[in-house]
Amino acid sequence: MKDIEEIGYFSADDDADHSLWAALSGFVATATDPFGRDPQVGHVTGSAFVLSPDREAVLLTHHAKLHMWLQLGGHCDGIADVPFVALKEAYEESGLRRIQPVGDARRVLDIDIQTIPATAKEPEHLHYDVRYLFLASDLDFTVSAESNALRWVPLGELEAFNNSESLLRLRQRTLDFLC
Repeated sequence: MKDIEEIGYFSADDDADHSLWAALSGFVATATDPFGRDPQVGHVTGSAFVLSPDREAVLLTHHAKLHMWLQLGGHCDGIADVPFVALKEAYEESGLRRIQPVGDARRVLDIDIQTIPATAKEPEHLHYDVRYLFLASDLDFTVSAESNALRWVPLGELEAFNNSESLLRLRQRTLDFLC
C-alpha cells in the first residue's frame, strides 16, 4: 500500500496499477503545481463515484464540455487535498444533500490518466484523475451548469451510457470493494 499525503493511499492490484501510481507519484513530486490548472503540464483531478443509497446505481453526469456520461468530479484548482476536492465536486455537480465516503475517505479506489482534447482555449493535456467511492443519502439531485443531465444508472447498465475501459474498471473496483 502506497500513500501520497495530498491524495491518500492506493492498493495496487497489478502491473498496470503500479504503473499508474508511479506516474501519478512522479507527477506530484516533480510538477511545479500539480494541483493547479496549468494545461501546459497537466494536473491532478478528483472524481467521485457516487452510489445510490441502496448501492445499486451510480450518479452519472452528461458532461457539458466533453459530451459524454462520466462520474462526478473536477479540477483541484490549487487545493492539495484530493479526497476533499472529489467530495466538493460531487456536491457542486449534483446538489445532493449528503454524501459520505464508503470506508476510509483517504482510500483511492482507482487512478486514471486521461488525455483531454484541445479546445480553442487550451491545448491537449493530461488529467491525473484520482477516484474515490461515495454513498448518497438520497436520490434527489439538481443539474448544475457543468452538466447537460444527471442520471442514476444501475451498475449493471453502465455500458449503455459509457462503455470505456476506464469507467467499467471503476465499476468493477466498486463491486470488488463492496463484496
